[in-house]
Amino acid sequence: MVRVVVSSVLDLPVDEVWRVLRDFNSHHTWHPAVAESVIEDDLPPDTVGAVRRFRLTDGGELREQLLDLDDRAHRLSYCILDAPLPLHDYVATIQLRPVTDGNGAFWSWSSEFRTPPAQAGEMRDLVANGIYLAGMHALDGWLRRGPAPLTVARAPEKRPAPPPSPPPGTGAQAVVMTRHGGPEVLELRPVTSHDPGPGEVRLRQRYIGVNFIDVYTRTGYFDLVDPPGVPGMEAAGVVEAVGSGVTHLSPGDPAAYACPPPGAYATHRTMAADLVTRLPADLDLAHAAAGLLKGITAAFLLHDVARIAPGDWVVIHAAAGGVGSLLTQWAAALGARVIATVSTAEKADHVRTLGAEAVVLGRGQAFLDEVRHRTGGEGARTVFDAVGRDSIHASLEALAIRGHLVSFGQASGDIGALQIGPLASKSVTLSRPNYGHYVATREMMETHARRLFDALAWGIVTIPAPTIFPLDRVREAHSALESGRTMGALVLETP
Repeated sequence: MVRVVVSSVLDLPVDEVWRVLRDFNSHHTWHPAVAESVIEDDLPPDTVGAVRRFRLTDGGELREQLLDLDDRAHRLSYCILDAPLPLHDYVATIQLRPVTDGNGAFWSWSSEFRTPPAQAGEMRDLVANGIYLAGMHALDGWLRRGPAPLTVARAPEKRPAPPPSPPPGTGAQAVVMTRHGGPEVLELRPVTSHDPGPGEVRLRQRYIGVNFIDVYTRTGYFDLVDPPGVPGMEAAGVVEAVGSGVTHLSPGDPAAYACPPPGAYATHRTMAADLVTRLPADLDLAHAAAGLLKGITAAFLLHDVARIAPGDWVVIHAAAGGVGSLLTQWAAALGARVIATVSTAEKADHVRTLGAEAVVLGRGQAFLDEVRHRTGGEGARTVFDAVGRDSIHASLEALAIRGHLVSFGQASGDIGALQIGPLASKSVTLSRPNYGHYVATREMMETHARRLFDALAWGIVTIPAPTIFPLDRVREAHSALESGRTMGALVLETP
C-alpha cells in the first residue's frame, strides 16, 4: 500500500474552513483541478453514502463516495469508486484541528491506495502535490478572496511567433568561451548546426537561461568546459528535427532542457533527446528558459535533499534571486515559516509578497537576532544557502540542534576549508548537492520537471518575467548576474 500524508496550517478559523470542506460537492468552486461536479441522485452533499461525479480540468472523470462525516471532530472520509488513474482501494481522510497558539486551522489530508510498483512514485507525487497541496493552497486563497470561482494560474501570453529558422548549417551562432576568466572571454561566433542522429533532437533555441553555474564554468571554478567551448546548461525553443528512435518529441514541439553537458549558449543545438522535455502549452519559452533549471533545483532541494514539513522554520538566503524566489514561494506553500535574507529594501518588499514571514537585510547580527526571536531561541530547522563564503558561518550559527544546512551555491565565493568537528556542537547535517546528480536520467529529469509544471499550473509558484539580454550582449548579462543587482532570472534572446 502507498500512504500519503500532507498537512498545512491555514490562518483561518476551523469552522470557516470546515464549512467548505464538509460540503462534499464544493471542490469544483475552489480546487484548480476540478472543472465541474454533481452529487448523484440529488442527495444532500453531506449525506454519508452520497456519490459525487466530477470532471477534471484535463477531461478525466471520477466518482467518489462519502464514507463518514463528523462535524464535532471536523473529519470526513471518502473513497474512489471510479478513476482514470491506477488508484486502487483509495480511501482518504480530511481532518481539521484548531492550532494551539492562535485562531488557525491545522489541516491534515491523508490516504492509502494500491498502485503498480512502477507507478508508485508518480502516483504518490500526483496525490500529494497535484491534489492535496494544490487544494490546500487554493482553498486558503479562495477563502481569503471571498467565494469567487478559482481559475488555474497560467503563464503570461506567448510572444509572437519568431521568424522561420535558417536551413541547417547556416546562420547558426554560439557564444564561445575562449579561455577561463571574466565576461570578456565570451565571444559570439558563427557555428555549424548538425542534423540529429539516432536518439538525438535539433532545437532552434529562442531563449537561454543565464545561471551562476555558467559563471563558475567561465571562471574555471567548475571544470565543465575546456576552452574554447560553449557554456550554458538551460534553454528553451522549438524542435526542428528528431533522429530515429525519438518518440516523445516531434518537429514543432515547444521544448526545453536544464542539464549537463554544457553548450546551451547557441541559436541551434543538436543533443540527446532524452535530456529534452516537452513543455506544457501554457508555459511560454522565455519563462521556461528563466525557470526550468531554477525550478528543478527548488524541486529537488525541497523534496529530495531537505524534506520540509509544515511549521518548520526555514532560512533562505538571496531570496529575491532566481532559485531563492522559487524556494521561498514553494517552501511557504508547503507550510514552512520562511525567514528570508536579501541585500536591498526593494528586494525585501518583493520577497514579502512571495510568502516570507520575516525578511532581513544582510546576514549579520541583525539576521541572527531575528532568527532567534522568531524561533524562540531554537534556531532554524533548515538553511538554504547559495551565497557561500559571506554567509556560511551565519548559516551554521542560525541552525537549530540537528538542523540541516543545504549549501548549494557560492555567489560570494568558495566557502573554503570547513572543520567538521565543530558541527557536532549542534549535530548539524551539511549537504552539498550537485545538480547533475539529480537530473542524470530522463526519468529523474521528467520527475522534477513534472513537479515544477504542476506547481506552476496550480499557482503554487510563479516565474517572474525575466530580464532579457540579446545574445550578443552576453557579457553584460554575466556582469549583471555577478553584481547581485538583479532580481529574478536572466535570459539571453537569440536573433
